[in-house]
Amino acid sequence: MGQKIQYPTPNTLKNLFTSQLLAILTLAIGTGLLVIFTHLPANAHFASLTPYSRDLLASLPTASFPTPKPHPLPPTLAKWQDNTNSGDYFAQITATQVGYLVWSQFPIKVYVETPTAINSQQAQAWVNSVLQAVQEWNAYLPLLIVEKTEVADIKIFRKAPPLQISPTDKIPRARSALTTYELYTNNKVLLHRFTILLSPSQTGNYGLAAARHELGHALGIWGHSPLQTDALYFSQVRQPPPISVRDVNTLKRVYEQPTSLGWSLVEN
Repeated sequence: MGQKIQYPTPNTLKNLFTSQLLAILTLAIGTGLLVIFTHLPANAHFASLTPYSRDLLASLPTASFPTPKPHPLPPTLAKWQDNTNSGDYFAQITATQVGYLVWSQFPIKVYVETPTAINSQQAQAWVNSVLQAVQEWNAYLPLLIVEKTEVADIKIFRKAPPLQISPTDKIPRARSALTTYELYTNNKVLLHRFTILLSPSQTGNYGLAAARHELGHALGIWGHSPLQTDALYFSQVRQPPPISVRDVNTLKRVYEQPTSLGWSLVEN
């Protein structure tokens, strides 16, 4: 992630309302993972909880979590209609410990890093690719570019993700991108925020495809499509597709689901 996490002390863990960080979960994207995951189901891309996150979640009283409820659909999704009967891949979407990863406060604020390790022309090309992906998703959910990381709901950095250790051969493998989210509380409301790492090795159309794919995860599609014609397909393809009707159908179904996010914590 883009910044170090300060773990709370044991005393802090005893008080849910003052605990800022609840858990970190990770999702390795399909882009660039064809060799690794060709013979695995789409949901095999999900990493398990870190030991810290598992212990932390176990220490919290589940009765304090908000009862999962659906939020009203944002207008952009409420008016979306599929006249092609293209279907969706909602069955591939994973619900988390707090339900589906639905945003309820709009616009969703997005920070895009301006890289400094490359020349200004290359940096602007990278930023433009990410901004194009943001603009594409903005047609379905309201997004707003912000200049400060501390106010962002989604932060996007040009940085190589940590190496991934294969569970079968224990060989470290490079990943082309990584999306993580963390849960926190603000005014006793359970919220979440995302960090996206995009590898510097992804350029041109592949860089745009990676940003588009990862933003799809950060907007709530916590899973992968089995079809190459969808932006959330589990692996990189030679001709990256745009956001498909199936992608939007899936996004809309996610936002119709119950979640604990965006609701007030239960006081005991």
